[in-house]
Amino acid sequence: MISAHAFKIESILYIVLSVILLFSATTDLRSHRIPNYLTFPGMIAALTLYSFTNGFDGFLFSLKGIAVGIGVLLIPYLLGGMGAGDAKLMGAVGGYLGAKGVLGAFLLTAIIGGIYALLIIFFFKSQFKDYFKNFWQRCLIFLSTREYIPDPDDGRLKRPRLCYGLAIALGTGSYILVNFMGYHFIP
Repeated sequence: MISAHAFKIESILYIVLSVILLFSATTDLRSHRIPNYLTFPGMIAALTLYSFTNGFDGFLFSLKGIAVGIGVLLIPYLLGGMGAGDAKLMGAVGGYLGAKGVLGAFLLTAIIGGIYALLIIFFFKSQFKDYFKNFWQRCLIFLSTREYIPDPDDGRLKRPRLCYGLAIALGTGSYILVNFMGYHFIP
């Protein structure tokens, strides 16, 4: 049974995180960026709130969550698949949910992000018409020659961008809702 005090603190944490996610998703949709003035204060607030309520153990809980949150999106960022703001936002999520929680939120974010990407491809199929054909040709050339030859049209074409901040917000919100309903899929 959760005490009234713990429920109140947890509610405050979820409200603060929800506000950060709402502003981040909105900003990402408008400008294709998630600015530092949303992510860094979010991380600092999580560290402060957990330190205040649980001392050094709370600080470590939040710090580990931030590290795991940034870590799960670090490789996609380094490969150019997403922006640094997305990785920092996932770090802020980790600051509130901890290491296990951010992994759960990441899994739901990845599922929602995949559905989101498929919807964009479906609704803008004319802009992706030759992309997959050319992609498979480049893969076959790479497998046979071991040399990557980029598509010359990639730099010229304007395709819709995936605003992953929206996927992070929806995935994290789904994770919080699933947890609130009593389901825990990460032991």
